[in-house]
Amino acid sequence: MKLVKRATPAAIAVLRQATAIAPLRMKASDGLLPSKSHLKQSPVSDHNTGLAVDLTHDVVGGIDCKDLFIRLRADKRVKYLIFKGRIWSQDKGERPYTGSNPHNKHLHISLKEAHAKDTSPWFPWLGTPKAINKVKAKVKLLPKKKANS
Repeated sequence: MKLVKRATPAAIAVLRQATAIAPLRMKASDGLLPSKSHLKQSPVSDHNTGLAVDLTHDVVGGIDCKDLFIRLRADKRVKYLIFKGRIWSQDKGERPYTGSNPHNKHLHISLKEAHAKDTSPWFPWLGTPKAINKVKAKVKLLPKKKANS
């Protein structure tokens, strides 16, 4: 699996759109590309190809990953989702996730390669962000993957 230096536009759009909609949300477990420890732990992760994104669970800040885990199943761009010890994919449905990280603090979203450039709205049910929040979300640096998030 080839390690890329930049995440796909669709993966970047998840974080930018979440921040534009919920500008005060926590971002501690956000991630796009893998850390060195993540590479060793998961050498075939979709983070390595730029086709995965981790979104911090922050109900108070406006991002409820429990809700997103259900709603994003309808998005054609989603390959699979992981949250709170559960994994979902279109072909296998929802089942227990047995990986070493149960993803309790964030939602992992893996994307289909065919939709890597699709930056259309990820969270249309959350409303339209204010224009200024869209600008602020684009200017902020994107997070690096943390070792244990």
